[in-house]
Parts: sequence; C-alpha cells; structure tokens
Amino acid sequence: MKRSVAHLPLHGGKAPAWLFRRMHRMAGAITRMIVAEYGPGEMLERLADPAWFQAFGCVLGFDWHSSGLTTVTCGALKEAYRTCGADLGIHVAGGKGGTSRKTPDEIAAVSDRRALAGDRLIYASKMAAKVDSAAVQDGYELYAHSFFFADDGKWCVVQQGMSDATGYARRYHWLSRGDLDFVCEPHQGIESQGGPGEPSCLLNMVAAEADASRTASVQVARLDPERVLREVQAGPSLFLPRHHAVRTADIEPKRLSRILRVLCEHAPADFERLLGVPGVGGKTVRSLALIAELIYDAPACRRDPATFSYAHGGKDGHPFPVDRATYDRNIGILESALRRAQVAPNEKDRSLRRLARLVKGQRPGDWRVEICD
Repeated sequence: MKRSVAHLPLHGGKAPAWLFRRMHRMAGAITRMIVAEYGPGEMLERLADPAWFQAFGCVLGFDWHSSGLTTVTCGALKEAYRTCGADLGIHVAGGKGGTSRKTPDEIAAVSDRRALAGDRLIYASKMAAKVDSAAVQDGYELYAHSFFFADDGKWCVVQQGMSDATGYARRYHWLSRGDLDFVCEPHQGIESQGGPGEPSCLLNMVAAEADASRTASVQVARLDPERVLREVQAGPSLFLPRHHAVRTADIEPKRLSRILRVLCEHAPADFERLLGVPGVGGKTVRSLALIAELIYDAPACRRDPATFSYAHGGKDGHPFPVDRATYDRNIGILESALRRAQVAPNEKDRSLRRLARLVKGQRPGDWRVEICD
C-alpha cells in the first residue's frame, strides 16, 4: 500500500435539509448496489479507504474540502440504514458527539436481532476509539465515531478528531482483517486535514517501532505500585534521560498512584489488555511510556501516524503511478451501482424482456423468460 500525507484545508458551510434528504437516498442506493454486486465486505473496504470515502462524500454533494464531509456522510449512511434497515446490506451505528457514546448499545441491539457476536463487535468499536484517543496522542480529540458491520462479522470504523489549536480535522479509518493487531499499525489509513502549524505528535504507541515501549509499559503496569512511586518521587536523578527532560508534572504522581494500583490488580498481559483497563486514558499511557523509557531504556515513538491511502495514484506519477487495474475495477463498481440505482424495478423488467427478445429473435408471446432478483 502506497501512503503519503495529505493536507486538506477545510471550507465552511453545512448541508441544507433539502440536500441531506437526497444525500441519504443516494448513499443508500450506492451502498445497496455495491453490496448486491460484490457483497457487504466490498462496501466496508471502500468505507475504510480514506480516498474512496472522500470521493463518496463528494458524490453525495460535498466539495472536496467541505467542512462536515465526514460526519454528514456517516450521518447519511445511518439515515439510509434507518430507512432501509437490513436491506441496506450493512449495519450502521454511532455518530457525532453524544450519539457516538450510544454505539455499544446500538451494536448490541442489532446483534440480538441478527444473532451476531455482539461482544466481539463492541470490543472492536471500543478498542478503535481507545487507540485513537489514548494510544495515539497527535493533538486531535475524537468527537465522532461511526461503526459499520455486516452479518458475517466483518466491520470497519470511521472516526474523526479535531485540533482545538488549529481547527483542522483528522479522520481515522479501520478495517477488520485476519491479521489486524489493534496496537501495532492497525489503521487502514488516516486522512489529515491539517497544515503548517498543526500540533506535533506527542506519542504514537501503535507505531511498529514502539513495540519495546509497549512491552516496557506493560512491565511498569505490573510492578508493585509503591516501588514505582518511590522511584518517581525519588528526586531529579530519575529524570535525566539523554533525549529529553521529564518533570514530575508530566507524570502527576497522585493520579498515577491510583491508576497503578488498578493496573496491578488487573495485571495486563499485553498492551492491548492494558488499554482495555477501565480508567486508562491518554495521561496514563503517557505516564507509563515516560517511566518505561527511563527504567527500561525503551524510547517512546513520536512519529505522526497520519497516512493518506491513495486509491489510484496520480497522472504525473505522484504519489505513485496510476494503478490501472484498480482504477478500472472501481469505475466498474460505481458505474454498475449507479446504473442499477437509477433503473426502476418495472423498467428493469421491461429492459430484460426486450434484451431477451433481441437475443432470441422471436416475437413477444413466442417465449417465456423468468426474472429473478
């Protein structure tokens, strides 16, 4: 997968009601057609592709840089699901702000109706949110989380964060796959809409090069809390790493004392389980990473995780030459979906009968054709 970083400045404005009514109908039609032609997994893969998702939002009526493309596109899909139900081909949960906190309940309700493994889906939703809010500390606070899933258990996540410092957004895409590791390079792609002056990444605990830091953080979490606190409070000798200065203010010993006791009780076996412990958030992860770096000489990673997964490449060879096979396949998917979405059922039946007559070379009534949808 070829990756690069894209900086997309946001334009203002929001979708008027008359447009949104059309958006969710179009979103529903395209989704149903893709699912009918290629299965629900294909639609989930497309939603998990940052470039395709951006283009999908544009097809629904957004300019490329429009503010709100992510939340309104996800909202249009959820409204389409509300209207179509399971006939949409995929299930939709979550949303913006307070609605995002209802995601587990919405997943559970659908899972009960469809006899799905709801616990596993809820875990995926929560872990994706926890990673991008606590394990990835890039200056963007999550405020929207949408979870898409199918009856076969496949799922994808589209969630977005905002930087208060710059007003720019960053969108995180996840896709279920057999080799998915929630805490090591888990993203399908990240689209960054930031630009010059955007906040630097404070911590990236899901980078491949952060493996030693993840392991050391788990070791710290399993140590006797009193021992760790004694080391933290021992004085300035602890805070003399070669690469940067660390102050007790960075670690907050009082809060650390409480969470260390909780972690010691849970004794997490690995970093993924550590993240899953209730109460573990960004400050805890950062504190453990700093202590782990000092005690175990396991440097934390501060590489910005933002990657924009280009679907087809560019005509001038940037960021890479056009992948013609993928391009043609995607054109076929969309054109087929749109053609079928625009043909009314009765007209489709008449078209098939006319085609059959041409092929058979017979008059109406001389043959019989069965049409199965």
